[in-house]
Amino acid sequence: MTGDHQTLALVLFGAFVAVTLGITTYVSRNRHGSAEEFYAGGRLFSPMENGFAIAGDYMSAASFLGISGLIALYGYDGLLYSVGFLVAWLVVLFLVAELVRNCGRFTLADVVAARMRERPVRIAAGTSSVTVSVLYLVAQMVGAGSLVALLLGGTSEAAQTWTVIGVGALMVIYVSMGGMRATTWIQIVKAVLLMAGAIALTVLVLMRFHGDFDQLLRTAADRSGHGGQFLAPGLKYGGDWTSRFDFISLGLALVLGTAGLPHILSRFYTVPTARAARRSVVWSIGLIGSFYLMTIVLGFGAAAIVGTDAVKGSNAAGNTAVPLLALDLGGGADSTGGTVLFAVVAAIAFATILAVVAGITLASSASVAHDLYASLRRKNAKPRSEVAVARVAAVGIGAVAIGLGLVARDLNVAFLVGLAFAVAASANLPVLLYSLFWRQFTTRGAVWSVYGGLLPSLVLVVLSPVVSGSPNSLFPGVDFQYFPLENPGLVSIPLGFLAGWFGTVTSSDPADEAKHAETEVRSLTGAGAA
Repeated sequence: MTGDHQTLALVLFGAFVAVTLGITTYVSRNRHGSAEEFYAGGRLFSPMENGFAIAGDYMSAASFLGISGLIALYGYDGLLYSVGFLVAWLVVLFLVAELVRNCGRFTLADVVAARMRERPVRIAAGTSSVTVSVLYLVAQMVGAGSLVALLLGGTSEAAQTWTVIGVGALMVIYVSMGGMRATTWIQIVKAVLLMAGAIALTVLVLMRFHGDFDQLLRTAADRSGHGGQFLAPGLKYGGDWTSRFDFISLGLALVLGTAGLPHILSRFYTVPTARAARRSVVWSIGLIGSFYLMTIVLGFGAAAIVGTDAVKGSNAAGNTAVPLLALDLGGGADSTGGTVLFAVVAAIAFATILAVVAGITLASSASVAHDLYASLRRKNAKPRSEVAVARVAAVGIGAVAIGLGLVARDLNVAFLVGLAFAVAASANLPVLLYSLFWRQFTTRGAVWSVYGGLLPSLVLVVLSPVVSGSPNSLFPGVDFQYFPLENPGLVSIPLGFLAGWFGTVTSSDPADEAKHAETEVRSLTGAGAA
């Protein structure tokens, strides 16, 4: 990229960082340091504000960069990511949102521990939440590295490294200084910017083809190098039965995983009532649905205007399709319009990454402090000391995410998020649903459900083509691939449910009927909710 691209994009990056740091500083001066303030923003946000924040949390680098890139590379099969991410919100709306808001205080473990022995359940759920959050963070770090590599010409590994480190440092500052209140407002600002950018690019793509979407698809198919196959199922997931099962596994992970994501569940605690939580989800579905429809136009637009080969040449995983599309729509690399539009889109993508990593880091540090630390030090832990632990945990989680992000820099960000969704659907969703709806569920069942989904999903990822055994693996020089699927959800999600059932039916301790009745009344009516 030219010096103009770099300068303008860096100025816009700096402007967003300055605004968000200003928000964080202002909020940090007006908080009283309580756990409720730090974890839930005082539960003072309106449904619309929280809906925008949820959308900001969910519309990550995987959505803006990864899905559009997959559509540009694989056509119809890439589009399936958009469908999966959106349909998942129906599960959240009908099964989770209100009940979680009524039963918990700050984290997923609060819901499960309401009717179980707290210590083992909190340790299991906290461990799972941190694992899912770190996997999700890695995808955002990879997106940041890809973006800056494109900005600087794709040759500077040192620049990518320092970018990932810088993103990690900023997210620690956002979380440790501002807590949930600052994170929420950063998400709202980012959601508005992202929607505005996506709308502008979508309009420009449709104008290029005079509003004829059919012509857009035909041109994309012609320039993809795959012809009609680009618009039909099977280009990525239809080559053999293994790839077809991989698609089923991915679909299960995307549809079921959202309801188990810690940073999404924690957003339901920032509103005052369960009704407000449900209305928040309605707001977010409207925003997220509109956005994912636009990613379809942007992905096929990148294939039609930039060309699949050019997208793949810039980044093998397709993560730079949208910035390249913006560059072309603005008039090309040497034009003022191209420079400005590219810089604006790159800045929006960077803002997306910063905002999402702040939300995920807050959720994971809350799990460390509120679940793991508080379970081990319950007698001596004070609310203020718990918040201090959360701030320290944010630093440690940031360091781990930075390291893994540098290792996985060549993988598609939407694919990486798919792995995080699989782990969330395997470890968190079964225990959440069992706790809310199964009267006989026991503490052993809860612990076995979490570990019975978490451990198999992680082991299967390690033994999959993602890590070794193929040229595109994390470690292409070695081969310990024994599991053929790239996404473990098809196996690990049923194992999570099965482990919870088996642990319950073999438990020597009976379920606490009184606590279940109390939880049921509380979940459905909100009586006694925090």
